[in-house]
Amino acid sequence: MDTLTCDPEATDDGVDQAPRQVFSGHYVPVQPTPIDDPEYVAHSKDLFHELGLADSMAESEGFVRMFSGDLSQVPAPLRKVGWATGYALSIYGTEYYQQCPFQTGNGYGDGRAISVLEAVINDRRWEMQLKGGGRTPYCRGADGRAVLRSSVREFLAQEYMYALGVPTTRSLSLYVSKTEKVQRPWYSEGSTSLDPDRLVEEPVAISTRVASSFLRVGQIELFGRRARKREHPSALKELEQIVLHLIDREYAEAIDSQLGIAEKAVLLAREFRGRLTSLVANWIRVGYCQGNFNSDNCAAGGFTLDYGPFGFCDAFDPYFQPWTGGGRHFAFWNQPAAAERNFAMFCAALQPLLASDKEASQQLDDIRSGFVAVMQKELEAMWSAKLGLDRFDASLFGELAQLMVQTPVDYTIFFRELSSVPDDIKPLKKSFYRDPDEEMDKRWSEWLVKWKSLMLNRSDANNDQVRLIDDVSKQMKSVNPKYCLREWLLAPAYQRAAKGDYDSIRELQVVMTQPYAEQSKAVEDKYYRLKPQEYCNLGGVSHMSCSS
Repeated sequence: MDTLTCDPEATDDGVDQAPRQVFSGHYVPVQPTPIDDPEYVAHSKDLFHELGLADSMAESEGFVRMFSGDLSQVPAPLRKVGWATGYALSIYGTEYYQQCPFQTGNGYGDGRAISVLEAVINDRRWEMQLKGGGRTPYCRGADGRAVLRSSVREFLAQEYMYALGVPTTRSLSLYVSKTEKVQRPWYSEGSTSLDPDRLVEEPVAISTRVASSFLRVGQIELFGRRARKREHPSALKELEQIVLHLIDREYAEAIDSQLGIAEKAVLLAREFRGRLTSLVANWIRVGYCQGNFNSDNCAAGGFTLDYGPFGFCDAFDPYFQPWTGGGRHFAFWNQPAAAERNFAMFCAALQPLLASDKEASQQLDDIRSGFVAVMQKELEAMWSAKLGLDRFDASLFGELAQLMVQTPVDYTIFFRELSSVPDDIKPLKKSFYRDPDEEMDKRWSEWLVKWKSLMLNRSDANNDQVRLIDDVSKQMKSVNPKYCLREWLLAPAYQRAAKGDYDSIRELQVVMTQPYAEQSKAVEDKYYRLKPQEYCNLGGVSHMSCSS
């Protein structure tokens, strides 16, 4: 709020919850709408400890009040208003305007996410944002609320992804209203419909997510579009401001502050390309599908943002897509291509800053066109690590992918069992969703022999095969998690939470924040198993229309 330009039509007190067009400025001051009768559900112990906060604070009166949306009593220097931001939308590299209620692109943005604090704590900058904090000018006529179901999913997913070592926004706290409910379309019990078939009343909740910033590709895009079309006299200046702000918040250590704006923009694109390709390779490593990887769901800092219709693979399917409206272009295997489209839109948004510098403009084009090669390199390095090899073998990998689909196998369990470097395929069969016939058995056995031969002939190998196998197994287990945050584990947890029982959420949190660890036999029996048949094709578990 101190660094960027406020919407000139905004109110100082933040009473600005009705949908309207926002023509300029980087943010709108907004008062969050507190939830009624907030009750503690969970908090991130890891993040609390990083911030130097006592766990008891999560249930203290002042903390609960602030992070359930009531800023009226926060002490100075905290402010009694938060802020919401606008952004543009592009879907797979195509600009869209009609999702904005005014069909101009000036009404699309944070409809229910309101940042309430930015602070430097223990030498790191953190921005804290309420998800479900009420209406903003960008709410498009909606209520600005998030329900407990989607809030639980996001809270636990952020905890899990961080524990996996995948760059992500973080969870701070989760509170639910004991009295306030909203209606949402959702699935009847046992429904296999693609779309929700009824309206249900659900408790509202506010989760607080934390990141170094919540700047999105879509946000840079919005100001790039306005500068390109010269929508107002300050459009180019506002683009430069938001780009410099992004560099300051996310790339300050990599980009010299003394450089000119054109040089900074080129370096920014190169740095972001590195982060984005690494991120998407990590998603595929852990079986994660974003589901709806539009530019507004793509963090410009290169981390996972907006856990909406996400999901983790059970049975391996290259075209796994948890969102019924997402199509194949946002499916699991196609995430690198979707990332490339978002990156192209990011580079296009920077171009107005380079209009007078042909050399820098050409450098930016070269960086953009090099995305596919960099992405492929990241993927090959990731697959090599998952398979315990020192270099990628396309033939071996291609054969494995075919076998995984044809069997089919559970993505997480298969790679974890492989990480023990088995003597035969019997342990791998724990991951099989059906018993293989004799021919398939033979193919798997032959593949295992080829894999072990390659693994044992690593360029860094010595003559001690036992030690080599132990070392490879340890390395593989460090990148192939044992536990996966599966939707069929999440659904019962948030269903019980809606009845006031939060134990399942807290148990999942404990298990999923140690995803690589060998945990107790009771935990293994409960969480390390194939997807039960009763959850297959179930609406809200195997697929969903969107989150809310």
